[in-house]
Order: sequence, then C-alpha cells, then structure tokens
Amino acid sequence: MDILILAVVIAVVVLGALGGLIVGTRRKKQLPPPPPAAPDITAPPAEPHVGDEAETPRDEPRRTIEEVDLPGGGASTAVEEPPVVEELPPTEIEVPEPTAGRLIRLRARLSRSQNALGKGLLTLLSREHLDEDTWEEIEDTLLTADVGVLPTQELVDGLRERVKVLGTRTPDELRGLLREELLKLVGTDFDRTVKTEPETSKPGIVMVVGVNGTGKTTTTGKLARVLVADGRSVVLGAADTFRAAAADQLQTWGERVGAYTVRGPEGGDPASVAFDAVKEGKEMGSDVVLIDTAGRLHTKTGLMDELGKVKRVVEKHAPLDEILLVLDATTGQNGLVQARVFAEVVDITGIVLTKLDGTAKGGIVVAVQRELGVPVKLVGLGEGADDLAPFEPEAFVDALIGE
Repeated sequence: MDILILAVVIAVVVLGALGGLIVGTRRKKQLPPPPPAAPDITAPPAEPHVGDEAETPRDEPRRTIEEVDLPGGGASTAVEEPPVVEELPPTEIEVPEPTAGRLIRLRARLSRSQNALGKGLLTLLSREHLDEDTWEEIEDTLLTADVGVLPTQELVDGLRERVKVLGTRTPDELRGLLREELLKLVGTDFDRTVKTEPETSKPGIVMVVGVNGTGKTTTTGKLARVLVADGRSVVLGAADTFRAAAADQLQTWGERVGAYTVRGPEGGDPASVAFDAVKEGKEMGSDVVLIDTAGRLHTKTGLMDELGKVKRVVEKHAPLDEILLVLDATTGQNGLVQARVFAEVVDITGIVLTKLDGTAKGGIVVAVQRELGVPVKLVGLGEGADDLAPFEPEAFVDALIGE
C-alpha cells in the first residue's frame, strides 16, 4: 500500500515538471505582431467660397426662422454710430496792414540803410575849399551809388552852380541844396499810381514781368495784399508755369488774403493760364487780376516770344492797365540790362524795386527811370509780407540825405 502511494506521488511530480517545461518553451517563441490597423484619414477643410466664413464650420445648434427675433419688434436694436471725421480748419485769412501805416515803418528802415550816400555827399560839400579833386570825389560817390553817368553829370553841374552862387555853406543850407538837386533827378512829376481801375469795365489787369530771382512772384503776392488792404478783390494768374513751385508759391500768397488763384499744369501754356485768369476775374466780378509771368532770361528769345504771346492773348479780353517790371535793386547796372531786354517786347508802365534795403545803393532809382522813361511805382524794403509800399520821391530823398 505504501508502495502504491509513493508511485502515485512520483507520477504527479513527473507530470508537473513536464507541464512547466512545455509552457517555458512556448514563452520563448514570440508571435508575429498583428497587422497595423488602417489609419483614420481626415479630409482637409474645403476652401471657403464667396460669402463663406474663412474658418472650418462648427457644429452649433441652429435656430429656425420662427425662433429668430427680427428688428422692429419689441426689442430695441443698438445702431453703431459712424466714426466722426475731424475736418481740417480752414486757412485763416489775414488782414493786411494798411498802406499808410507801413509807409512810416518803411521810411525809417530806408533811412537807416541808405543815408551813407547822403552823408558822404554832405561831408564832401562841407569842405572849406571845393576844388576839382573834391568834385571828382563827389562824382565817384554818385557813380558808386549806381546813379548813372548822365544823371551824375547833371547833379554835379547843378551843385557847382548853386554852391558858387550861395557862397556860405551852413549844414542846413547844404542839406537843402542837395535835397533839391536829388529831387530833380528822382522826379516829382511822374504819375506813380498803380492803375488798377479801368475806365470801361472791371477787372483791372496787371501783368508782372521780370527775371527769376528778383522777387517777381513774391512781389505779385505782396501787391495782392496791398490791393486787399485797400478793399479790392483780387484774382491771381499763375502764368509762370516753367519754374517749379511758382504756382504753389503764388497760391499760398493768395490764400492768406482770400484771393483766388488760377493755375495750370507745370510746363503748360502760360498764355492759356493768363487768358483763364482774366476770364475768371470777369465772371467773379473781381476788381483786379494780377498775372505772374515767367522770367527765364537765359533763353532770351523764347522768353520774350512767350511774354509777347501772353500780352496778346490777355488783350483779347481787355487792354492791360499795367505792366510792372520787377528789378532787384542790389544788381545795380545789371538791372538796366534786364530792363532794356523786357522793354523791347512789352510796354512797361512802371517799375518795382525790390531789396532796396541792405546793400542797395539807391541810385538805381534814378538810372532805371532815365533808361526806360517810366517811374518807379513800388519799392520793397524787406522780407516781411507787408514790406511793399508805393514809392514816394520826397521820402526817398530824405532817407538818402538823412536827418
């Protein structure tokens, strides 16, 4: 019996060992990996069409038309106000200084800058003995001041005779003597009024000519201020279409005093601009039309032909009332050359001398009047907007000889 139990136990142990061996062998053999599952491919979002939102549509609950509150019902709908656009402030129109007020200021400035000529002459005339050398010095002083050869000779001859007759020469007598002789040269019988009131119908037409660099466009703008200060309405014609920014410069002058500016394209036909300016002045009922012209003296033939054309075209509307020649007083005798060139083409009726302060010697007033036979009507004595005034011979001579 015991032997039987022992045999059974041994058989169980043997079967257990065989079972563990078989299981270990199976673990060492790795099974091949299962085939990969097919990947989930997501289709790219569709391109948005006109009217679609530029993003992938989302699943959102949708409402039927019965569930939507339409405007006009009980609920108020907030309306967004449009943004307020700030308007630029209009250009402020200036009130020019009256002519009478500026004359006093300009006279004082002229006296400070010009009395070197008068002082020099008075010093020479005050010498105890006026010999030939002294008279030659007086001539040199006058010629240096750009008075010109013939006017200088006339003045010296007049002074010689007056001094010989006068005998004694006190400072006051010499000043009075010199003043009388200078007034003869400058001339007191010219009509120096700038004619802007035509006899028939408005507007008065003024054409401004001169070489670039003399202050021609600036003078046109300043003249507009003078006329506006006198209660006149002005139209500006920017017929200098060849100089860059000339039209912009003139328009700026006009806007400052409320004057309307007629302009054309850069490089356009100046005569066409002048014609339109006069036409516009008539339609607006303006008092005066001021026409600024080109001044390219280095192309003399072309410039003069153009000025002649402008004059002819303007006169199809009405005759010109004034043709003002602008000269730089500091150029001296060169200004006379310019005056001759312009006088060959247009009938100059008046002269405007700019930059008469500073280095200008004053005698050019006498010389240019003698050269052209027309008066100096306006003078400019500074860079200020109101530094242009009518020319007064007495005030000019008093400034030359000083107090």
